Amino acid sequence: MLIAGTCVAMAQKVDYKSGTINVDGKDVAKVIRIKDKGSFGLTASYELDNMAGNKLVIATMATDFAPSRNDGDGYYYRFTFLSTGQVAIFGLSKFGPEKAFAKLLGESGVVINDQLDVSKVNELIALKSKNPKAQIEYNLVNRNYGMNVMIKENQILQGLDQIGVFKDITPNGADQDAYEFSLPSGLVVAKTTFKAGKGGVKNCIITTNKDGVTRMVDISEGGTYGESMVRSEGVDRHQETIKKIAKWLVKNQYL
Repeated sequence: MLIAGTCVAMAQKVDYKSGTINVDGKDVAKVIRIKDKGSFGLTASYELDNMAGNKLVIATMATDFAPSRNDGDGYYYRFTFLSTGQVAIFGLSKFGPEKAFAKLLGESGVVINDQLDVSKVNELIALKSKNPKAQIEYNLVNRNYGMNVMIKENQILQGLDQIGVFKDITPNGADQDAYEFSLPSGLVVAKTTFKAGKGGVKNCIITTNKDGVTRMVDISEGGTYGESMVRSEGVDRHQETIKKIAKWLVKNQYL
């Protein structure tokens, strides 16, 4: 006898122990926790690997968004689904972001046969992703606008005081360089792209989060600082260009 079928979704039992996500008794993925150096290990980024050790998802704290007042999704993370090329924002609990990360991806069923399932990823983004308000309101401590801006490793300094941090976010294979500038607290205040070469820096575009303005900025005055250098430990390949952009951000009270 044939019975007209109705599909009943079976609830999945998700367990997380010792860095491994287990769904209905089967190990499906591993979670890798990477401490964020800039926060002295107080926050972390997370990676989801399949059981063969291949990376599937990377989640980094989205510091350009104001933290939620809801503890359940207190920290916003930017999830990059590597094989599908999708990026979305999700909230993870303040009291256990690692377990929240594991539970979210385990319950979603995005990993099938050691690979990301496109339809499940689409479903997860549609149902669970967030669209938080960008955190743009901030007050700067007093700045000595006559004091020189210096660069040391990834820190932006005035005298002995750290006033900011920069980060190279240039995608692999890109024909322009991209950098992110933050306050010491981690709040992203600006992003920039530029084309560097022996003739100096061209097409320096700076987007400032405080006012949401994108503009082209001429930083060529005083020398051609755009030529790439050979990277060495503690020295960014565009150190002088970064210094000029930092000076511009300080002068215009964004940093």
